[in-house]
Amino acid sequence: MSRRTTPKTPEKRPLRADAERNRRRLISAGQELFAERGLDVTLDDIARHAGVGVGTAYRRFANREELIEAVFEDALQHLIDLTETALAHEDPWEGLVQIFTASGDDFAHSRGLREVLLESAQGKARSNALQERLTPNLSAILTRAQQAGQLRDDIEPTDFPLIQLMLGTVTQHTRTVTPDLWKRYLTLILDGLRSERNAATPLPRPALTPEEFDRTVR
Repeated sequence: MSRRTTPKTPEKRPLRADAERNRRRLISAGQELFAERGLDVTLDDIARHAGVGVGTAYRRFANREELIEAVFEDALQHLIDLTETALAHEDPWEGLVQIFTASGDDFAHSRGLREVLLESAQGKARSNALQERLTPNLSAILTRAQQAGQLRDDIEPTDFPLIQLMLGTVTQHTRTVTPDLWKRYLTLILDGLRSERNAATPLPRPALTPEEFDRTVR
């Protein structure tokens, strides 16, 4: 009686060097365009920005959704790494400040990252698994600061993305005038999150001048 053998699943062949170069060029172009313009960018736009043909773009990525996932996978992993670093900080409050500041900086530099993580349903297929790791870490950071008596007891994990959305709105409207103005408002928010404080924290940025405000709203 002959033994039955299970057919081997063919291994995924690595891309040729030129194909891999084109893939990396498309991802790099996607990072630049999504950061500047958000997710409202077509695969054709990205192909032109990368200097490759549209046909090449569709050979490397089946659709824009697949490219979005590839572009933001590293950025989402970086956010997870930031939460783990914050959790390891010896001071729970400083760990909380660290994650708000570092993630705020990431969101300030990439409109697309804000949208893919906080606003849009696009790019969710791969990012959902990463978010399942991100959310518990954020909850642990907040709980740790609350247990240390440093953070208000009524702050919930769902407050974090909404605060980042508010800061992102500031960034979106002021990036051509004062791109780091969001740090002023983060400082105000963090003072409000403290369970108690002896004095107001000095603000890292002055308020907009009337002229800067006019340029911003225009």
